[in-house]
Amino acid sequence: MKDNRLEQLCNAYTDLTVSDIQVLKKVASTLQLYADLSGAYMFIDCKMSHNEHAIIVAEAFPKKIDSLYGNSVVGKIVFDTFEPGVFYSYRTGKKSVIRQAVTQEGKPVEQSVVPIKNDSQEVIGVLIQEKEIDYPDIYQNEPQSLFFGQDAIDYVLGDQRGDMPIISDLLMEICLLTDQDNRLTYANPAGVKFITEMSHNEELLQKNLVELLPFIKPVFDQLDDVFVFELSLENKYLVVKKLRLRKKDKMSGTILVIQDLTELRTKEKELMMKSVVIQEIHHRVKNNLQTVASLLRLQMRNGLPEGSKPYFHDTLNRIYSISSVYEIILANEDADDDVDIVKLTGKICSSMVINDPHKKVELVIQSNGNCILTSSRKAVSIALIVNELVQNSLKHAFPFEASGEIIVDFQASKDSLALHISDNGVGMKKPKSSLGLEIVDNLVVNDLNGEFHYLPEIIGTHAVITFPVSPEVVIYDEKENLNS
Repeated sequence: MKDNRLEQLCNAYTDLTVSDIQVLKKVASTLQLYADLSGAYMFIDCKMSHNEHAIIVAEAFPKKIDSLYGNSVVGKIVFDTFEPGVFYSYRTGKKSVIRQAVTQEGKPVEQSVVPIKNDSQEVIGVLIQEKEIDYPDIYQNEPQSLFFGQDAIDYVLGDQRGDMPIISDLLMEICLLTDQDNRLTYANPAGVKFITEMSHNEELLQKNLVELLPFIKPVFDQLDDVFVFELSLENKYLVVKKLRLRKKDKMSGTILVIQDLTELRTKEKELMMKSVVIQEIHHRVKNNLQTVASLLRLQMRNGLPEGSKPYFHDTLNRIYSISSVYEIILANEDADDDVDIVKLTGKICSSMVINDPHKKVELVIQSNGNCILTSSRKAVSIALIVNELVQNSLKHAFPFEASGEIIVDFQASKDSLALHISDNGVGMKKPKSSLGLEIVDNLVVNDLNGEFHYLPEIIGTHAVITFPVSPEVVIYDEKENLNS
């Protein structure tokens, strides 16, 4: 029966596979044995699929010991706020020991957490051992070792004589305290402002909080002593943390800490909308460029003077180079503005070689394992530079259908990036002034803040563009990342 319950919860609330669930079942079958052997409470928690919380899928309580838990906690939600050890083990795959954690019923325990892994060494759940902390024994044996400075903290926070609680006044969070009948006994300034705004009531002390704020009722109705509740109202987004206070197992009141995340969520929505708008702009720019290219091709098919065709062909290549930048941005699943210029260079150069079938040229792109990302603005400049220099090699380096090789090599250092474009063609004695080279020189100096020159070579041509690394140019060593 317990196995069925575990399987049902895993299927309903997690992304675990059938084989993962079988691993958890094997661990669950030993829980009672370990609970009896250690005199501790044993649990299995699994991460939920649609939020950052976890859920308890199995438990075992030691026999012949008064239970910490009034009822079964299988199916209960576990929050990071109150059980950080669980989520630490999930994130790191390591064991964690918390000397003082809080149970689902608000009782202090010592907690040990061990990750449960599948055959692929992925963390699929955590095994938890809890032992109750017996405070009376601590008080009797070592009364001074538990805490110190109580007088000082009373002075700062406010003691029973009604001193102003300084720290809670400074908190941005809403801090509320109610008695056992849910009547408001304390609210910090942020809390007073919040309740007054939401209830339109200025008389708050000893008023029933649920009547003042009806939307808080689900928090009080929840039986758990420790609970986190996310609440979305018409114009607010709140996270409510509840902790019930007990004296000798009798409830004496409730502490509520409320975070108003409305402004944060509003900004997140604005950023999301801006991202969508930017993506739509990129999409329209790409489509407009393709429309211009189609018009140019139509003009070329309807007749051009023979001497004009090369200029139209060069213009088409430039338009395609710019369009390629936006294609890569739109294909980026992260919806950001970064462009992988190594990938972009490969796309542009491959297209030029394929569209010139008379040339038997081998194209080589080298980056020494580096992934180089730039902003779309710089990517457009680099795309046009690569287009002009590779196009020059294709046009002039290999006459009469001669075969050859064009190498595009990215060489990264700590402070700069060098782009080498070389071929093993006929070479040139002195670079001739042309529109293409004028475009390259202009883009390198004005857009990249770099330098452009040719290196002397015995065979072929070798152009070098060097520009500084900046916040708009990021270099990742993929081999280093892979090894680490």
